Amino acid sequence: MRTLPDEPTRGYFVHMTDSAQQAASIGAGYDADGPHLRLGAVVIDGTAYADHAVTMPLAMLNRHGLVAGATGTGKTKTLQLMAEQMSSAGIPVFLADVKGDLSGIAAPGTSSDRVADRSTEVGDEWAPAQFPVEFLTLGSDGRGAQVRVSMTSFGPTLLAKVLELNDTQESSLALVFHYADSAGLELVDLKDLRAVVQWLASDEGKQDLAGLGGLSAATLGVILRELTGFADNGGEAFFGVPEFDTQDLLRVTPDGKGVVTVLELSGVQDKPQVFSTFLMWLLADLFQELPEIGDPDKPKLVFFLDEAHLLFTGATKDFLTSVTQTVRLIRSKGVGVFFCTQQPTDLPDDVLGQLGNRVQHALRAFTPQDAKALKQAVATYPRSDVYDLGELLTQLGIGEAVITLLSDRGVPTPPAWTRLAAPRSLMAALDSKALDAAVQASPQAAKYKPGDDPVSAYEKLAERSAPAAAPTPDAVPARPKPGTKGRGREKAAAGGVAGALGGFLGSSMGRSMTRSLGSALGREITRSLFGTSRRRR
Repeated sequence: MRTLPDEPTRGYFVHMTDSAQQAASIGAGYDADGPHLRLGAVVIDGTAYADHAVTMPLAMLNRHGLVAGATGTGKTKTLQLMAEQMSSAGIPVFLADVKGDLSGIAAPGTSSDRVADRSTEVGDEWAPAQFPVEFLTLGSDGRGAQVRVSMTSFGPTLLAKVLELNDTQESSLALVFHYADSAGLELVDLKDLRAVVQWLASDEGKQDLAGLGGLSAATLGVILRELTGFADNGGEAFFGVPEFDTQDLLRVTPDGKGVVTVLELSGVQDKPQVFSTFLMWLLADLFQELPEIGDPDKPKLVFFLDEAHLLFTGATKDFLTSVTQTVRLIRSKGVGVFFCTQQPTDLPDDVLGQLGNRVQHALRAFTPQDAKALKQAVATYPRSDVYDLGELLTQLGIGEAVITLLSDRGVPTPPAWTRLAAPRSLMAALDSKALDAAVQASPQAAKYKPGDDPVSAYEKLAERSAPAAAPTPDAVPARPKPGTKGRGREKAAAGGVAGALGGFLGSSMGRSMTRSLGSALGREITRSLFGTSRRRR
């Protein structure tokens, strides 16, 4: 029997038991009968026990999860490790690449003494491998197929979060979207929405504004200023057509590997509020599009939502409610969501309570606020008879984490100090030449290439504001000749009316009105929890 010295060692034991027995006891909680991810090995007193693996059942991935830890603790490599194994298991993966170093998953890794040592420690038969990757970019500065969304599909709730509007302004923006929907004014891009706001604030639009109870001209002015500032800061690049089809995230290769979609965000790092909200739009759109499937043996998609704390900073109560509901309900559609952030306390309790899988890298406790956050994080873990989690979480090495998750029986596993396996793909950014070649070879680049600007709210409202042209002599019906019989007079009058009506309907203004009436009468836009629209494909 091994005893502890008077001073605690790096094991942070609470009870004096043999290390191998402790490792076996913890490892038993991770024995999975079905297919699973192999994350690493149990660590006791600084020693990894390769025979006792820490695994994550595929069937539990749609119970969502959290990957957290301070900067430099290895979160990115953990995401890479998990994504590789999911892809090999036939699960499509979405990764937001904020720093630009996840692109290496498309190339095989290189062996080194460090990789060999880690593989031996955790019992992993490491071999280089590459995985099918699709590269996307948000904004116009990056490489990859450009992700855009129409303003109508994005909706008022998410846009209000981007613009940092308050509750009253968010409600007013929702009324603007409702007016545009009902009037057949398609909101394709940012200039369309600005045109609608300007119309409602103008003398010509006062009657329409009066019909929207509770919408004041002063609030419209605030919204218009925010939209203008957003456009000046490059906001136009995020909206337009062709709109990204989230079904493209669900692809599997002919040989059965899940496609890893990497969304490059390095070009918009200075717009964190924008890209975090766009990630939530992708998730909300998936929620609308996918059918209910219950609890599959493995998810249809695993979605990693990076910099998750930005979603909740300054968020309204309605927004938080929408996030919580979406996360709770999307599980039954076969989608797993992993929030990636620095502190677990960055997430609201209602969201954190829905995350069945947790991978916690090291936390720092340099300030009283850090110490409070650490205490709160420890309180959310199952009780451990092996580790003092408060001490351990501040002392974890790079590539180590404390893991607890749901077993294949749905039971929370004991917290496990885990030394994580090394990714098999390149643990660095793909070089520029290889990245360009991968992008050019993808059919997505051509599919989402910008096209012509369609006729939408901006163009329609411009036609309304244009002065009416004077009628030409040919358009004025001739007066009936004296002595024409009644039927002749009726026929002539009818012909004149038909000619005038045909001329009007053939004009650009007439075509615009016809489209608007058809849109208003024949189509009712259904909006989701986030106010995003349900699109017909």
